[in-house]
Amino acid sequence: MADRLAFTKGHGTENDFVLVPDLDGALGLSAGRAAWLADRRAGVGGDGVIRVVPAELADEPAVRAQAEQARWFMDYRNADGSAAEMCGNGTRVFAEYLRREGLEAGDEFVIATRAGAKTVRRDGDEWSVALGPWRLADAPTAERDGFDALVHVGGGDPYSALSVDLGNPHTVVALPEEVELDALDLTSAPSVRPEPRGGTNVELVRPMGPGHIAMRVHERGVGETRSCGTGACAAAIATSFWAGSLDTGSTWLVDVPGGRLTVRLLADHGVELAGPAVLVADGSVPSALLPG
Repeated sequence: MADRLAFTKGHGTENDFVLVPDLDGALGLSAGRAAWLADRRAGVGGDGVIRVVPAELADEPAVRAQAEQARWFMDYRNADGSAAEMCGNGTRVFAEYLRREGLEAGDEFVIATRAGAKTVRRDGDEWSVALGPWRLADAPTAERDGFDALVHVGGGDPYSALSVDLGNPHTVVALPEEVELDALDLTSAPSVRPEPRGGTNVELVRPMGPGHIAMRVHERGVGETRSCGTGACAAAIATSFWAGSLDTGSTWLVDVPGGRLTVRLLADHGVELAGPAVLVADGSVPSALLPG
């Protein structure tokens, strides 16, 4: 390993990431090193870490199989170092980095993720990403009861929730009118029953008006974050489901603590996420500081 490890810091609606270039696939990234880089006190600090590596050099055969479509793999790690399927905000920051570094030249290209190949597109000053098909994790229960899970946030009664899979897991809560979104305590992870295998991201949602919701999120392996792109999509899908209006082509504005995202529902259970991507700093850390 070189004496210093280069990185770039970026964010999408204040969901922030440490990007680490590994253009020849020689670096690798252990869970311990990813967790150190994400540490806001001992390391660089971020909600997650993204290794930039050629898709053909990925460890996972399913990712290498995407190399015919996608040159680059977004190797995404949660703040605790655990590998995650993908990250909606992270895809936009990843795309912005690839363009800035000259690793991609077009306004539209495909990137590889553990949740499959995703098409990203420059959209004015923002990036859009087609996140592919979503599904209800337990469609029969959801269609019968309107929900399929219960979520406890601190004390008190549980809230009804809907489980939505976008390649990574989400559990969306429509808050009762008497519960203030800003008053919820998300310093610890909400309790979800039944407990999903591998954990879940939890979105707490408040309708603001037609096609407009506000959301807070507790991300698995991270804690509360300022934004979650796939979580915003899950929240829009769940709200549309509850309203009985899963109409193709509908557009949702989703306010998160870090800004605003746009979600578009597409045909065949597709969904597209649009929002900003900002690269804020470049730097390096001594390799000797990294855990083994």
